[in-house]
Amino acid sequence: MTSPHVWFFDLDGTLYDPRAGLWPAVGARIEAFLQRFLGLDAPAARALRRRYVQQYGTTLRGLMEEHPQVDPHAYLDFVAQVPVEAFVRPDPRLRALLAQLPGPKWVFTNGDAPYARRVLRALKVDDAFDGIIDIVQLNFVGKPWPEAYEHALQLARAPRQQALLVDDVRANVDAARAAGWQAVWVHPEAPAPRAGEIPHIYALLQGLPKQERQR
Repeated sequence: MTSPHVWFFDLDGTLYDPRAGLWPAVGARIEAFLQRFLGLDAPAARALRRRYVQQYGTTLRGLMEEHPQVDPHAYLDFVAQVPVEAFVRPDPRLRALLAQLPGPKWVFTNGDAPYARRVLRALKVDDAFDGIIDIVQLNFVGKPWPEAYEHALQLARAPRQQALLVDDVRANVDAARAAGWQAVWVHPEAPAPRAGEIPHIYALLQGLPKQERQR
Protein backbone atom coordinates (compact mmCIF):
# COMPACT_ATOMS: atom_id res chain seq x y z
CA MET A 1 0.00 0.00 0.00
CA THR A 2 1.24 3.47 -0.81
CA SER A 3 2.09 5.51 2.27
CA PRO A 4 -0.31 8.38 2.95
CA HIS A 5 2.64 10.65 3.76
CA VAL A 6 6.03 11.78 2.65
CA TRP A 7 7.52 12.89 5.96
CA PHE A 8 9.59 16.07 6.21
CA PHE A 9 11.29 16.57 9.57
CA ASP A 10 12.93 19.73 10.79
CA LEU A 11 16.18 19.03 12.63
CA ASP A 12 17.12 21.39 15.47
CA GLY A 13 14.63 21.43 18.31
CA THR A 14 12.44 18.84 16.58
CA LEU A 15 14.36 15.57 16.36
CA TYR A 16 16.08 16.16 19.70
CA ASP A 17 15.01 17.78 22.95
CA PRO A 18 15.30 21.58 22.64
CA ARG A 19 16.66 21.62 26.18
CA ALA A 20 19.74 19.67 25.07
CA GLY A 21 21.74 22.88 24.65
CA LEU A 22 22.82 22.35 21.05
CA TRP A 23 20.71 25.10 19.49
CA PRO A 24 21.92 27.75 21.99
CA ALA A 25 25.48 26.72 21.10
CA VAL A 26 24.69 27.17 17.40
CA GLY A 27 23.04 30.50 18.19
CA ALA A 28 26.18 31.67 19.95
CA ARG A 29 28.18 30.86 16.83
CA ILE A 30 25.70 32.78 14.68
CA GLU A 31 26.05 35.84 16.87
CA ALA A 32 29.84 35.48 16.93
CA PHE A 33 29.84 35.51 13.13
CA LEU A 34 27.75 38.70 13.10
CA GLN A 35 30.15 40.31 15.54
CA ARG A 36 33.19 39.45 13.43
CA PHE A 37 31.67 40.13 10.02
CA LEU A 38 29.93 43.40 10.90
CA GLY A 39 32.04 44.62 13.82
CA LEU A 40 29.15 44.50 16.29
CA ASP A 41 29.16 44.06 20.02
CA ALA A 42 27.26 41.15 21.55
CA PRO A 43 23.93 42.93 22.28
CA ALA A 44 23.83 44.44 18.77
CA ALA A 45 24.57 41.05 17.19
CA ARG A 46 21.81 39.43 19.23
CA ALA A 47 19.32 42.12 18.23
CA LEU A 48 20.30 41.89 14.57
CA ARG A 49 19.94 38.13 14.59
CA ARG A 50 16.45 38.50 16.05
CA ARG A 51 15.47 41.01 13.38
CA TYR A 52 16.85 38.90 10.57
CA VAL A 53 14.92 35.83 11.72
CA GLN A 54 11.69 37.81 12.05
CA GLN A 55 12.10 39.57 8.70
CA TYR A 56 13.82 36.96 6.54
CA GLY A 57 13.27 33.60 8.25
CA THR A 58 16.99 32.96 8.84
CA THR A 59 20.02 35.00 9.82
CA LEU A 60 21.83 33.87 6.69
CA ARG A 61 19.04 35.10 4.43
CA GLY A 62 19.14 38.48 6.17
CA LEU A 63 22.88 38.71 5.66
CA MET A 64 22.59 37.79 1.99
CA GLU A 65 19.87 40.37 1.42
CA GLU A 66 21.53 43.24 3.26
CA HIS A 67 25.21 42.34 2.82
CA PRO A 68 25.55 40.61 -0.60
CA GLN A 69 29.30 40.27 -0.14
CA VAL A 70 28.85 37.61 2.55
CA ASP A 71 30.04 34.12 1.64
CA PRO A 72 27.17 31.82 2.69
CA HIS A 73 29.40 28.76 2.76
CA ALA A 74 31.87 30.48 5.09
CA TYR A 75 28.94 31.42 7.33
CA LEU A 76 27.63 27.86 7.44
CA ASP A 77 31.08 26.41 8.10
CA PHE A 78 31.67 28.85 10.96
CA VAL A 79 28.28 28.33 12.58
CA ALA A 80 28.53 24.53 12.44
CA GLN A 81 31.72 24.43 14.53
CA VAL A 82 30.00 23.16 17.64
CA PRO A 83 30.70 19.88 19.50
CA VAL A 84 27.45 18.17 18.52
CA GLU A 85 28.24 14.99 20.42
CA ALA A 86 28.57 16.95 23.67
CA PHE A 87 24.88 17.82 23.47
CA VAL A 88 23.15 15.01 21.56
CA ARG A 89 23.16 11.31 22.46
CA PRO A 90 21.89 8.19 20.66
CA ASP A 91 18.10 8.02 20.92
CA PRO A 92 16.66 4.49 20.58
CA ARG A 93 13.17 5.83 21.28
CA LEU A 94 13.38 8.18 18.30
CA ARG A 95 14.74 5.39 16.14
CA ALA A 96 11.81 3.15 17.11
CA LEU A 97 9.32 5.91 16.29
CA LEU A 98 10.82 6.54 12.85
CA ALA A 99 10.70 2.81 12.12
CA GLN A 100 6.92 2.88 12.64
CA LEU A 101 6.36 5.53 9.96
CA PRO A 102 5.69 4.09 6.51
CA GLY A 103 6.89 5.98 3.48
CA PRO A 104 9.81 8.26 2.59
CA LYS A 105 11.35 10.35 5.37
CA TRP A 106 13.43 13.47 4.75
CA VAL A 107 15.22 15.97 6.96
CA PHE A 108 14.14 19.45 5.80
CA THR A 109 16.43 21.98 7.46
CA ASN A 110 17.55 25.58 7.25
CA GLY A 111 21.02 24.36 8.21
CA ASP A 112 23.46 22.64 5.91
CA ALA A 113 23.76 18.94 5.18
CA PRO A 114 27.18 18.30 6.82
CA TYR A 115 25.90 19.68 10.14
CA ALA A 116 22.63 17.76 9.80
CA ARG A 117 24.50 14.51 9.19
CA ARG A 118 26.55 15.05 12.36
CA VAL A 119 23.38 15.48 14.39
CA LEU A 120 21.69 12.45 12.84
CA ARG A 121 24.79 10.33 13.45
CA ALA A 122 24.91 11.48 17.08
CA LEU A 123 21.26 10.44 17.44
CA LYS A 124 22.02 7.13 15.67
CA VAL A 125 19.18 7.68 13.18
CA ASP A 126 21.17 8.71 10.11
CA ASP A 127 20.10 5.59 8.21
CA ALA A 128 16.41 6.18 8.98
CA PHE A 129 16.06 8.93 6.38
CA ASP A 130 15.92 8.90 2.60
CA GLY A 131 17.89 12.11 2.44
CA ILE A 132 18.52 15.65 3.65
CA ILE A 133 17.10 18.76 2.02
CA ASP A 134 19.29 21.59 3.27
CA ILE A 135 19.63 25.33 2.83
CA VAL A 136 22.25 24.93 0.08
CA GLN A 137 19.96 22.76 -2.05
CA LEU A 138 17.23 25.34 -1.44
CA ASN A 139 19.44 28.05 -2.96
CA PHE A 140 19.65 29.65 0.50
CA VAL A 141 15.90 30.40 0.58
CA GLY A 142 14.67 28.36 3.53
CA LYS A 143 11.56 27.95 5.60
CA PRO A 144 9.17 29.74 5.99
CA TRP A 145 9.45 31.17 2.45
CA PRO A 146 6.97 29.52 0.04
CA GLU A 147 9.77 28.78 -2.43
CA ALA A 148 11.40 26.45 0.09
CA TYR A 149 8.34 24.21 0.28
CA GLU A 150 7.94 24.06 -3.50
CA HIS A 151 11.61 23.23 -3.91
CA ALA A 152 11.45 20.55 -1.22
CA LEU A 153 8.55 18.85 -3.00
CA GLN A 154 10.56 18.81 -6.22
CA LEU A 155 13.69 17.46 -4.55
CA ALA A 156 11.79 14.70 -2.75
CA ARG A 157 9.53 14.06 -5.77
CA ALA A 158 6.64 14.22 -3.33
CA PRO A 159 2.98 14.86 -4.17
CA ARG A 160 1.74 17.93 -2.34
CA GLN A 161 -1.22 16.05 -0.88
CA GLN A 162 1.13 13.58 0.80
CA ALA A 163 3.61 16.08 2.25
CA LEU A 164 3.65 16.37 6.04
CA LEU A 165 6.03 18.66 7.91
CA VAL A 166 7.06 18.11 11.54
CA ASP A 167 8.66 21.32 12.87
CA ASP A 168 9.15 23.20 16.13
CA VAL A 169 8.75 26.69 14.59
CA ARG A 170 5.17 27.90 14.33
CA ALA A 171 5.90 30.14 11.32
CA ASN A 172 7.30 27.16 9.42
CA VAL A 173 4.24 25.07 10.25
CA ASP A 174 1.85 27.83 9.22
CA ALA A 175 3.70 28.33 5.95
CA ALA A 176 3.56 24.60 5.21
CA ARG A 177 -0.20 24.54 5.73
CA ALA A 178 -0.59 27.61 3.54
CA ALA A 179 1.34 25.72 0.83
CA GLY A 180 -1.13 22.83 0.97
CA TRP A 181 0.92 20.54 3.20
CA GLN A 182 -0.19 18.84 6.38
CA ALA A 183 1.91 19.78 9.39
CA VAL A 184 2.52 18.99 13.04
CA TRP A 185 3.86 21.65 15.38
CA VAL A 186 6.26 20.34 18.06
CA HIS A 187 6.56 22.62 21.09
CA PRO A 188 6.98 21.94 24.81
CA GLU A 189 4.09 24.22 25.77
CA ALA A 190 1.54 21.99 24.03
CA PRO A 191 -0.70 20.78 26.88
CA ALA A 192 -1.19 17.31 25.38
CA PRO A 193 -0.91 15.62 21.99
CA ARG A 194 -3.72 16.59 19.64
CA ALA A 195 -4.20 16.78 15.91
CA GLY A 196 -1.43 18.97 14.49
CA GLU A 197 0.23 19.84 17.80
CA ILE A 198 2.45 17.81 20.13
CA PRO A 199 4.72 18.55 23.11
CA HIS A 200 7.61 16.38 21.85
CA ILE A 201 8.56 14.24 18.87
CA TYR A 202 7.70 10.99 20.63
CA ALA A 203 4.00 11.95 20.58
CA LEU A 204 3.94 12.21 16.80
CA LEU A 205 1.60 9.27 16.26
CA GLN A 206 -0.92 10.89 18.60
CA GLY A 207 -0.63 14.26 16.88
CA LEU A 208 -1.17 13.25 13.28
CA PRO A 209 -4.03 14.81 11.35
CA LYS A 210 -7.33 13.17 12.25
CA GLN A 211 -7.88 11.62 8.84
CA GLU A 212 -4.52 9.85 9.08
CA ARG A 213 -5.20 8.41 12.53
CA GLN A 214 -8.49 6.99 11.21
CA ARG A 215 -6.77 5.01 8.43
